[in-house]
Amino acid sequence: MHYDRPFELRGVHHLALVCRDMARTVDFYTKVLGMPLVKTIELPGGLGQHFFFDCGGGDQLAFFWFADAPEPAPGIAAPIARPDQGDARSAMGSMNHVAFSVPPDKIEDYRERLRAAGVACSVVVNHDDGPEGVSPELNDGVFVRSIYFQDPDGILLEFACWTRELTPADVAHEPARAR
Repeated sequence: MHYDRPFELRGVHHLALVCRDMARTVDFYTKVLGMPLVKTIELPGGLGQHFFFDCGGGDQLAFFWFADAPEPAPGIAAPIARPDQGDARSAMGSMNHVAFSVPPDKIEDYRERLRAAGVACSVVVNHDDGPEGVSPELNDGVFVRSIYFQDPDGILLEFACWTRELTPADVAHEPARAR
């Protein structure tokens, strides 16, 4: 499939999320996930802060802290739970989760590292092309392996790794229309 690209897109520059406590967020993303803090901004007029973390590949994950941010709205603005614990749907226009690319040979170790750091996480999930969408073991249909966990604000995160190269056969579904 060939697309004429009207813009020279170079990936995701940053994804900006909102946290309750910037100090707690800095602690989690730098100490637990090992993302260097690369830029801090104090917003004018006491509005809050905007901090950027290097999440690899030249991309950043950014957080706003607003002095008077509304309370979280799980089930609307974000999933209520991890996919292995319940309903992981969120409202249209919301940010559902952030997936970080990790090396396939490290995913089991990374799960153990998260658990050792006191982070509750899913088992390693084998996403496949079967009717259930997941498999208890690796097979030829598995295209991604991942681990789901949440940050201190309940933001759903995922470590994910491709297990095979995607081909045109991986684009096999008609896009759904609004009801």
